[in-house]
Amino acid sequence: MTANLFEIVITTQSVVAALDEVKMIFKYNINFTKAVATGNDFIILDDKDGRIGKRKLDYAELARDLCRRSLSVGADGILVLEGSKKSDFRMRIFNPDGSEADMCGNGARCSSMYASLNGWGDTLKFETGAGIIKAEVKGGNIKLKMSDPSDIRLGIAIDVLGCKLKINFVNTGVPHTVVLVEDLNSCQVKETGRAIREHAYFTPEGTNVNFVEAEERGKHRVRTYERGVEDETLACGTGSVASAIILYLRGKAVSPVKMLTKSGETLVVCFRKSGKNRVKDVYLEGPAQLVYEGRV
Repeated sequence: MTANLFEIVITTQSVVAALDEVKMIFKYNINFTKAVATGNDFIILDDKDGRIGKRKLDYAELARDLCRRSLSVGADGILVLEGSKKSDFRMRIFNPDGSEADMCGNGARCSSMYASLNGWGDTLKFETGAGIIKAEVKGGNIKLKMSDPSDIRLGIAIDVLGCKLKINFVNTGVPHTVVLVEDLNSCQVKETGRAIREHAYFTPEGTNVNFVEAEERGKHRVRTYERGVEDETLACGTGSVASAIILYLRGKAVSPVKMLTKSGETLVVCFRKSGKNRVKDVYLEGPAQLVYEGRV
């Protein structure tokens, strides 16, 4: 028994000694934080002090590399938080395909949670491509004051995959198409979503696509095909806002609107009427959490 114990100790010491000589090799030498909001996951890069920016990294290439699932960190996008003279910070969003988006509701909630936990404040203002966003962090819940929606179009008729389809459109910081359906479970979200996203009607920018099943009581269900991710995601904050607004304008919901996402979590959207087919004072509310920290 003594000899066996001695052998185990020697073996363990050898392994520890070998590991001490291993040098971790990092491709970019940057720290990151992984965050999740309602099933949307993001890689947060904190560049508030400007150190990362001085290195002139190609964020588009970084997003294409790090967002790959199974082959890298994996995420629905990269959030770069930079310093700002106008507000508490600036948030930039890079999609997995390398494109830069103006706004991301769930990304904004992740950024707000990160800012709060790092002592930047619980009542925040930050820059985005869609304007200044306000956020209030209480525990694990974040409430965002969104920019007012624009370019609302109802009852558009287009041909999609050989069929006539009635769709609706609204820009909630980024372009969103909303399709009201009877049975969300039977929707071919990826196939139909891609066809609408690439439709000539929306060129050259394209559009995100939301399929929504209205419920008479309780939560309305939504599934989203995201531009830039080029796939269905577990949730989309600006998509849930767009869906809630269209449901209201089509007479199928009243504020506050509860949107049940594919992740199984619920987002709450509030707003006020502002004339015919218009709303203002839009808020998006839901949970977010920081999952882990790493280095790449």
